[in-house]
Amino acid sequence: MATMTLTKPEPDASATVVPIAALARGTPETAIILALDLGHRMGWALGAPGGRITSGTEEFRQDRWQGGGIKFLKFKRWLTELKGCSGGLDLVVYEEVRRHLGVDAAHAMGGWLAILTAWCEHHGVPYEGVPVGTIKRHIAGRGNADKAAVIAAVKALGFNPADDNEADALALLHWALANRAGADR
Repeated sequence: MATMTLTKPEPDASATVVPIAALARGTPETAIILALDLGHRMGWALGAPGGRITSGTEEFRQDRWQGGGIKFLKFKRWLTELKGCSGGLDLVVYEEVRRHLGVDAAHAMGGWLAILTAWCEHHGVPYEGVPVGTIKRHIAGRGNADKAAVIAAVKALGFNPADDNEADALALLHWALANRAGADR
């Protein structure tokens, strides 16, 4: 079971996942949820009031004349701009990757996650990591679905993702709307 940063004030709250309705500024219909597929080419999807969904990909790379931390500063600035443009965020969900194919990928994921969680803590935005298998099972029916199956499932919902990163973010947002903001959204 995934956990969130804000929990009920009772002593046993550490084992409780609080629905977005209890955390949001309003109701599930007015909650603003950001879903992220973290990486250099980051997929994102934003669920806004009234069921409006916006999605895309964003590149966070440095050029050869910039230090390695520039990509993380660009990401932090992008989060702040997105929060301002959307009128605030009620929840950020991200794809929680537990296995990486290499050391570089693991280090990069650690950087993205550190910036995201620190930013959320600083801005008072609850956040939640959702395991990859949970997202795939929700959207494609199998926890080990391949990229093509996830893209096909997202397209079946009426979206046209540019790549697997955007498809993953849309799948994650779909999960969050069904599990954190109510399925009737």
